[in-house]
Amino acid sequence: MSMLTNLDLIRRVPLFSKLTPDQATMLSHSVVKRRFKRGEIIVEQGKKSNSLYIILAGRARVVMTDRKSREVILATLNPGDYVGEMSLIDNKPHSASVETEIQTDVLVLGRYEFTRCLEENTATAQSVMAGLVQRLRKADDKINSLALLDVYGRVAKVLMNFAEADGLKQMVIRDKITRQDIAKMVGASREMVSRVMRDFEEQGLITTREGGSILLKERRAVPR
Repeated sequence: MSMLTNLDLIRRVPLFSKLTPDQATMLSHSVVKRRFKRGEIIVEQGKKSNSLYIILAGRARVVMTDRKSREVILATLNPGDYVGEMSLIDNKPHSASVETEIQTDVLVLGRYEFTRCLEENTATAQSVMAGLVQRLRKADDKINSLALLDVYGRVAKVLMNFAEADGLKQMVIRDKITRQDIAKMVGASREMVSRVMRDFEEQGLITTREGGSILLKERRAVPR
């Protein structure tokens, strides 16, 4: 990343793909590169940061915590994703925390520069709105899963969402995902998730391979 200029990095971010050359150059003078270690907090629930954070490399999770310190994992963020725009738009504290899962590099854009970018480029404003709509739809889908699916169905849905094609009749989850993380995503205990995963393995629906990756034997074998 150190070999690339801020302008190079901005041109790689989908959110800024519609900026004119002059706008991209101007924005490149306003962003700051920052590196977070594994387990660091990018934004914290209940606090304001007054910045937009765009992930360049690495991976982070969106986590909501209640008063009893119970955690729910709402989403996983990958390169190209961004966070902080909701707090910048409504000037309220973050509704969830974002914590890095591995070393993560980000571009940081301040409130004033973010607002100016939206005002001067309609396409960027539309991209932000599209991103907000996508998050709302994902939230609706999560609520639907919690309300209508049992734990087996919710675990299966998480596995399918993380999996990618690996041949014609199987999918694979390459990044290691722990039972505890799955439990935080589906609103169940780690023990219950372990039982569900064990049942899936006994039925031949999934195989946990050395290194932690998970093979889903058939794309439709584990119900969505």
